[in-house]
Amino acid sequence: MSEPDSDEADWSDDTAAGFIAPVSMEDDPAELFAGDAGTLDADVRRVLVQLLRRKFLLAEKYPAQWRTLQENQQIIESRLHDLFVRLVVDHDRGIAYKQQVRSAELDVPILLKDDPYNRAETLVLVHLRTVFQRESGTGETSARVDIEELEQTVLTYFDPEDHNLARGQRDIRKAIERLATEGLITEESAGRYRITPLVEVVLSTEKLTELNQWLRERNEVTS
Repeated sequence: MSEPDSDEADWSDDTAAGFIAPVSMEDDPAELFAGDAGTLDADVRRVLVQLLRRKFLLAEKYPAQWRTLQENQQIIESRLHDLFVRLVVDHDRGIAYKQQVRSAELDVPILLKDDPYNRAETLVLVHLRTVFQRESGTGETSARVDIEELEQTVLTYFDPEDHNLARGQRDIRKAIERLATEGLITEESAGRYRITPLVEVVLSTEKLTELNQWLRERNEVTS
């Protein structure tokens, strides 16, 4: 077989040099998994996922993720805006949460499911918000409740004709579990909870006043 001429040999060498040897996924720091087309660092992606999975991101509960959010807030906001979701960051309270964008002028697909609180959860929330507002008004930096006191108070809001006390207590306990999961209360010891500033975000002063007025009118009717 004849040897390639010099021009052909040079072309072959140049062509070979122009190809990049394949790099395994483990040796490519920019790719987190096979076929990864994302551009965000792993920590930033985790924060984005947390914001999508949970109702709230609390600085107190997730300090590392909160720092990542602060350092990358603009790009995280951009990614959420691509999904028609607005990011709200309350730096004073250390709370971040998302809101569904809605517009009369634009056809917006709804991504976030509206998961309202049931009756027991709303009544527990009203009491928590009332206690938090009262303690804050006296200059206290934190507010706490005991589960027994919480149950006794919330049970007074229930229908007096409903004599199934066990069912009412069970509903209240389930409500407490959900609110604790969402970060509105934190159990410090058995049966004793600290109320977090998140209750101010979930239940505004105006809404609290409205609900308290409704409860007073309801009690007057049933008394």
